[in-house]
Amino acid sequence: MTTNQTSLFGIFLIYLRLGCLSFGGPAAHMGFFKEAFVNRRQWLSEAHYAELLALCQFVPGPSSSQLGFAIGWHRGGLLGACVAWLGFTLPSALLMIAFAYGLTAIGDGSSPLIHGLLIAAVAVVAKAVLDLGKKLCPDGPRILIALVSAALVMLIANAYMQIGVILLGMGIGNALFRNSIQDKPALHGSEHLASRRTMLLALSGFGMLLLLSLLTPPDAPGALFAMHYRAGAMVFGGGHVVLPLLHDSVVPSGLLSESHFLAGYSGAQALPGPLFTLSAFLGTASQTTTPQWIGGIGALLAIFLPGMLLLIGLLPLWNQFRNQTWAQAGLTGANAAVVGLLLAAFIHPVWSHGIQRWPDILLAIVALLALTRFKTPVWLVVLSCGACGFLMA
Repeated sequence: MTTNQTSLFGIFLIYLRLGCLSFGGPAAHMGFFKEAFVNRRQWLSEAHYAELLALCQFVPGPSSSQLGFAIGWHRGGLLGACVAWLGFTLPSALLMIAFAYGLTAIGDGSSPLIHGLLIAAVAVVAKAVLDLGKKLCPDGPRILIALVSAALVMLIANAYMQIGVILLGMGIGNALFRNSIQDKPALHGSEHLASRRTMLLALSGFGMLLLLSLLTPPDAPGALFAMHYRAGAMVFGGGHVVLPLLHDSVVPSGLLSESHFLAGYSGAQALPGPLFTLSAFLGTASQTTTPQWIGGIGALLAIFLPGMLLLIGLLPLWNQFRNQTWAQAGLTGANAAVVGLLLAAFIHPVWSHGIQRWPDILLAIVALLALTRFKTPVWLVVLSCGACGFLMA
């Protein structure tokens, strides 16, 4: 297959349609991509798709968006990758910016809605903890890593502690899981996607921006964007892990209240497209720029950028990197650690702020059962809880 069979505008329209229809979170997005690009259009083989998926789950960042970026790259070069990301992200990002303006305009009248959305967040995050726990912590050592990680971040409430926990998980993973790693067959077709200069620039840019984000004080100009870049660079294990990473940066710094942060997170569940567009809500609602939507766009770009830079730098080298024992074993431990991060976030702030009285517990249980047992779409559960917030007021 050549990479120029589809125009950039054609790629954009295909991904825009997916961005409008792809409800259900990262796992569902990957299914949509497989149907659209492997089964229907045959842009790549099933084996190639599986390998791209493996890489996108290996590197930090939003795995489904990175997968869409990688497929667009194979089809239309780096410009094709960029328009693919734009098309898939745009619908959800615009809706999240509009949601931020709406909450600001309504003011105190939004309290019942926010309360209902906080209860929905309890059910959604509980399901994410259960799902990720089953997938990433299937044995005793990884469960222990998750529990220790949760305890550490709850005892030491600091955004940098989360980074330390992930690094600790990597170190423990290297010690425990090296003997369980198996080699995989080579992935062909990615070696010539980018020049060595482009790869070096991408990886150097990732490292320098990460260092800058770590050194930026919470009250400095551009702190909002540094927080989002740092969160995007540290997300392993799925989009839900962005919740604790962003929360412990944005809320303690005073950029956003606890309730508005969780309302935005819950609202993002009701929309199609990537969960990372929560950043567009946070950047807009924080009111750090004039007009506010500029902050939303900046935060959106900042949280997606690190994953994309890593993908550009690593995809052509994937065959050399993917079978390194230390890398795979370290990722195994890191994934267990991020389950602990999400568990800690579920306890505080999600449960502590979402559950205030017994009716809240009953609604959260009903919402969780709807998600887990009856497979109700997340967007429907979120909207229903929002409506119940007014009934319970």
